[in-house]
Amino acid sequence: MPRTDNDTWDLATSVGATATMVAAARAVATRAENPPIQDRFAEPLVRAVGVDFLTRWASGDLDAADVDVEDSSWKLQHMPDAMAARTRFFDTFFEAAMQAGIRQAVILASGLDARAYRLPWPADTTVFEVDQPPVIAFKTTTLAGLGAEPTADLRTVAVDLRHDWPKALVENGFDQTRPTAWIAEGLFGYLPPEAQDRLLDNITALSADGSRLACEAIPDMPDVDRERARETMRRATDKWREHGFDLEFADLGYEGERNDVAAYLRDRGWRSVGTPMSALLADNGLAPIPRQEGSVSMADTIYYSSVLGQ
Repeated sequence: MPRTDNDTWDLATSVGATATMVAAARAVATRAENPPIQDRFAEPLVRAVGVDFLTRWASGDLDAADVDVEDSSWKLQHMPDAMAARTRFFDTFFEAAMQAGIRQAVILASGLDARAYRLPWPADTTVFEVDQPPVIAFKTTTLAGLGAEPTADLRTVAVDLRHDWPKALVENGFDQTRPTAWIAEGLFGYLPPEAQDRLLDNITALSADGSRLACEAIPDMPDVDRERARETMRRATDKWREHGFDLEFADLGYEGERNDVAAYLRDRGWRSVGTPMSALLADNGLAPIPRQEGSVSMADTIYYSSVLGQ
């Protein structure tokens, strides 16, 4: 079902299921013979959500090759390496920010992100997780049941990003006078173009000089056949549906002309460096993701690291 302005979901449905799918990919990457990442919380979180298809994949009981369309540019087999490269990008971003003396971090649309529990934060660091109330409650309760404890001063901010999340963030102790390290991982494609701009405006308004932002975006690709790209994704999800996973990816995102992220941020005082997923994969010794002419691949995603002022 196509998205609407006031739609709802949980971690087993719609946009929420994509967070669980990403966690499952991290679990698969963690189980690899030479694991590119270590996320010991990924598999138990996926199990707790209870989507059988994703649980079987995360635990190694389902082979992605059995559920992929052979000639597709969008395969489940590509996700563990892609999500491992993405995870390392954002982990490294936070590590560099902490080394630079930043002690306030915000994870927007945190989903099943366990960085507040698994990264070695400096002792005086405050981490804010922002997501919908049911998502925050589920993850907090599940991790507590696993005996996990945050490795930073964790402040959960239970609010939908479509609502007044800046107010909720400040009410939970966010200090606008201190530099902040922000991440928006796997988020922009699920926002309408104007909501993406509004999010970046809010981040800028809340950020002190020296703040940093890491995010990802699909670049403008005028030669892409949008209908063909949607059909490619539908074929992939039809195959997943045969195996019990009913999620129509083609309906989850928002189309429409978007502002270039780096240019939009530059006009608001940020300096950005972009790195394509293809480079992240190569830098981490991971296999390339094939591209298909006229379609969109995970390899096309650009990862931005930005600094405000200075």
